[in-house]
Order: sequence, then C-alpha cells, then structure tokens
Amino acid sequence: MHEHQDLSVPFERDPHRGRTPIDDSHLTPFTEISRADWARLSDQTPLPMTPEEVTEIRGQGDPLDYAEVNDIYRPISRLLNLQVMTAQHLRNLRQSFLQEHFRRTPFVIGVAGSVAVGKSTTARLLRLLTARWPETPRAQLITTDGFLYPTAELKRRGILERKGFPESYDRRALLRFIADVKSGKDRVEAPVYSHISYDRVPGERIIVERPDVLIVEGLNVLQPARPRADGRLGVAVSDFFDFSIYVDAKEDDIRRWYIDRFLTLRQTAFSNPESYFRSYADLSDSEAIERAGHVWDTINGPNLKENVRPTRGRADLILRKGSNHQIHSVLLRRI
Repeated sequence: MHEHQDLSVPFERDPHRGRTPIDDSHLTPFTEISRADWARLSDQTPLPMTPEEVTEIRGQGDPLDYAEVNDIYRPISRLLNLQVMTAQHLRNLRQSFLQEHFRRTPFVIGVAGSVAVGKSTTARLLRLLTARWPETPRAQLITTDGFLYPTAELKRRGILERKGFPESYDRRALLRFIADVKSGKDRVEAPVYSHISYDRVPGERIIVERPDVLIVEGLNVLQPARPRADGRLGVAVSDFFDFSIYVDAKEDDIRRWYIDRFLTLRQTAFSNPESYFRSYADLSDSEAIERAGHVWDTINGPNLKENVRPTRGRADLILRKGSNHQIHSVLLRRI
C-alpha cells in the first residue's frame, strides 16, 4: 500500500505510561487498484486513439504501447471527464447561490514525478485524450521548465548545478501564471524552454486562452506552500489544481531509465551542433554511463529524495510503474 506521510503524530492516553504515540503506519488515504482490476474499467470508456498516435506521443526511452493506453489511460481519461463535469456543476451551483456572474474557468491538472519516470509522456497523452471528450475539446499543456530561471541567472546565483531543484524556478512568475489562468483571464503567457539550448527561448511565449483543461507538468508542482517572512503560510501552485497525478517507480529503476535515455540522447539530441550537451555526443559507452550515473547521483537522485518524492502523498492519483516501465497498480485518493 501507499506510504502515507503525516506531519502530525497522534497520541492516546495510557494512565500508567502517559502519552504514547499511536501506530498509524497502516493508515492511508488511498485505495490501491491492481492493473487487472483497473483495466476492467476501460469497458466503460471509448478510446478515440490509434496505435500510430501512441507511437508518436511517447518520449525517449518510454516503451508506452497501445495496451498500456487501453488498460491504464483509458479509464483515467473517463475519471478526469467525470471530475471536470462535477467541478463545473458545483461551480455553477455555488455561483448561483452567491448570485455571482457566471464565468467558466479552466480545470487544472497537475502531473508530477521524477526525471525519466515518464511524466511528460503521461501529460501529453492525457492532453490528447482529454481533448477528445465533448465537454473539454480545448485542452492545453504547459511544463514548468519554462519557469526555470535563465542559465545566466542560475550561474549568477551559483545554483546551475541545482537546476530542477525548487530554488531554480521563478516561483513568483509561475504562481502569477497559474493564478491568472485559474481566474479565467482571457489571455495568459508562459515562457518557452528549449532542451537543445538548455535554456529559455528569448522572446518566445506559449499563449493560454481560457482552455477547458490545462495540464501543468513538472518535477515540483505538488510542493506545499512555504511560510512567508511574517510567519503566514504562502500560496502553492498545487493550491490551484483541481486534480493531480504522480508518476511513481523505484529509484533504482528510474536511475537505470535515466542512463538508458542519456545513451539514446547521445545519438540524437546531443549530436545537434546547437545542443548545450554537444560534448556528450562524443563520449564512449562507458564514459556516457559513468557521466549519466554521476549526474543522477549528484543532482536528480538527491532532488527526487529531498523534494519530489515527499510530494507523492499530496496527489489524487498515483501511477506505480514496475521495472519494465509498465504501470502495475493505481492508487486513487478516497478522502
């Protein structure tokens, strides 16, 4: 079952021993559903998608196939469709009760998880499936990569090697963006990030114009709010989410997938003359494996342990992958 993390420790009174911690290690807000049981739900859901589209959408090193879409993502798309309709109905009732002018706002979905776990593929797939429901034809996806500080600024702050850690993002700009989207603002802009230049693209923007659904994908999107200088609790990006998903796997598996992806990129994106990582294209297999392992052990692994994985319990849905990259169970929040 899911490892529930609770910041508070409940106590019970023992008249002879005083206050004694209650063992709540067995408690969890999630119901774990096996792949077989979850796949049975796909019978209730149409799948307007072809095997060719699945091939086009999967990321580097992610062996997503049509069976995975059919068994796992087909029911998820229906669940999200139900969530959207329920949220819209509740919003209409509340606005009617408060005698407010009706203004439709986007349903925002957060997708989190480690580097190389496959969250980008998950986000792209959900955008495509969500857009095919009649209630949500306008679905958009943005990644938080665009809100990373520019490389020059990261160098100025001395945190270039901390890229991907929470402090490497322009959190204020990201919060402003998501708040504007959720408030129903007609037009909101987000920066564009290039994985070739490993930096923001100057002058380029993604335009978000009141979509039905906005999917926000990123490492740290489920981070809780931080206390302010005055002691008050701040606002978190996740406060604006209507639903959230965490893509999970064992760290040893993710590390291996990261190294495999690094080896693939060495022959593709890294070989681009414009690539920030052009020098990696000339590494031998053993050198590339050593370099990728070092990057994982000093950057991505620590970030996963310190910042990403601790947010797992804040998700509404957790997708658990096995060593073969296939999802073997789904954990759905029940409370």
